[in-house]
Amino acid sequence: MSDVRVLILGTGGMANSHAEAYAAMPGVVLAAGVDTNPGRLAEFKARHRMEHGFTSLADAIAWGEFDAVSNVTPDAAHHVTTMALLAAGKHVLCEKPLATNADDAAEMAQAAEAAGVVNMVNLTYRNVPALIQAHAMVEAGEIGEVRHFEAAYLQSWLTQDAWGKWDEDQQWLWRLSTKHGSTGVLGDIGVHIVDFATFAAGRMGVDDVSCRLTTFDKAPGGRIGEYVLDANDSFAMHVGLENGAVGVIHASRFASGHINDLSLQLFGTKGGLRVEFRGGASTLTACLEPDLRSGTWRPVAAPAVPTNYERFIAAIRAGAQVRPDFARGAQLQRVLDRAIESDAAGGLKLDV
Repeated sequence: MSDVRVLILGTGGMANSHAEAYAAMPGVVLAAGVDTNPGRLAEFKARHRMEHGFTSLADAIAWGEFDAVSNVTPDAAHHVTTMALLAAGKHVLCEKPLATNADDAAEMAQAAEAAGVVNMVNLTYRNVPALIQAHAMVEAGEIGEVRHFEAAYLQSWLTQDAWGKWDEDQQWLWRLSTKHGSTGVLGDIGVHIVDFATFAAGRMGVDDVSCRLTTFDKAPGGRIGEYVLDANDSFAMHVGLENGAVGVIHASRFASGHINDLSLQLFGTKGGLRVEFRGGASTLTACLEPDLRSGTWRPVAAPAVPTNYERFIAAIRAGAQVRPDFARGAQLQRVLDRAIESDAAGGLKLDV
């Protein structure tokens, strides 16, 4: 079996996770890195012992000695870079969100299908065993028809520096500025929790969305240097699914006491499920017959699952598609777009 040669596009912080994952796989070669910042590219190449590097994607495509790409560019660059790669016939694993608007995401999904290449969105919480097991239980009808769900993604990097100093480090500051391509907490981690909740709830699509976005004051004048801190920091969303199930989803970067925690509760006509992801580990508990009357919740075993990186490479070798694909990314982007439109429409103020 020939090696799969992977190019890493964008060499910032998250790119190291991609490179390390591929380097650990037999038969996978880190072919090259691409970054418009020569210093960052040089550091990345040295760290991962890469021979080749390019400061433009066009030069990398002209070179062409790679099979697949991990696109780890900022959100606003996903569309233009991925479209060029698809035109070149390369398999693409793109970081989330797939694009910054639904039209671009749909175009990417259509182009990937037309190109006949493996395409995948790196929704990293598809690597969580408890989530995959919960999805399987819902699909098997173990909790009956889903009627209600609650989901949350909680971070606190705006109230403490466990991940670094947000007010000094570029990798955090750009996430707070729409001018720098950020769609705020909604696009950064909101896409994860919307996928987390709706994937676990089964194959049902989203029917309607109502959302409120909030941006808090974080610095004098609302800016730090070149960064205008106008991207949303928290959101609260009400979601209706096509089968009539309803749920609430919220996320925040001001959730003091939570480093990087996800939670989900699913309630069906025959039982309930709870998924928790904390400290890098997941747990699943269920309340099923005959425990419904007593409200007793019991742990459920969740087998280990392959990572997105492993499944991406396996799909390339098998010549098969893999999920979550670009079509799923486009579906999620439509939800995010509707959430932004809902917030812009405003709500009713209470008279006091």
